[in-house]
Amino acid sequence: MIKIKNISHKYEKDFVLKNINLEIKRGSFIAITGESGSGKTTLLSILSTLLKPTSGDLYFEGINYKDIKNIDEFRQKNIGFIFQFHYLINYLTVKENIQLANEKASDKKIEQVLKQLHIENLIDSYANEISGGQRQRVAIARALINNPKIIFADEPTGNLDSKNSLNVFNIFQELIKQGVTLVVATHDKNLASLANINIEVKDGQL
Repeated sequence: MIKIKNISHKYEKDFVLKNINLEIKRGSFIAITGESGSGKTTLLSILSTLLKPTSGDLYFEGINYKDIKNIDEFRQKNIGFIFQFHYLINYLTVKENIQLANEKASDKKIEQVLKQLHIENLIDSYANEISGGQRQRVAIARALINNPKIIFADEPTGNLDSKNSLNVFNIFQELIKQGVTLVVATHDKNLASLANINIEVKDGQL
């Protein structure tokens, strides 16, 4: 599904990633682990097209990222993002926050995704009226609204307590059962243990 060849990346003169090769198959759950500064977030950013590598090639279903003319449109059709911080807008409702990812999403589709995450009752609630765990579920709903082929998550449980972290674990397991490909950068050993493939980044290498 995704293949990267000889990827390297540097900030100024320092290489964060060095000659990385990796293949991500459809339906897999991959956890990228490593100490702070190891390069795992940089790798996730490159894989998800948010960051252009210094050198090397990336392929999505055989297409070189360099040949994609409209990368924003490509992301919207193929990729979902979940971040450590939910990035919801407080003065918008749950429904309106999700529509920021897809303004054409029907009420029925939004309700369907929220129901999948057991928060359909919050559709008209404002972001500042719901709990931290509920906000993270809304962020996951926003990532799912375009039926992405792959979801990238950067420390998705980093701001959650153990109970809400467990809820996210359960959601991810359900997504995998549905055939969604998931790539997560995390410090959370419990979350990493759920993945079928663990990749550790150390000193810029796998």
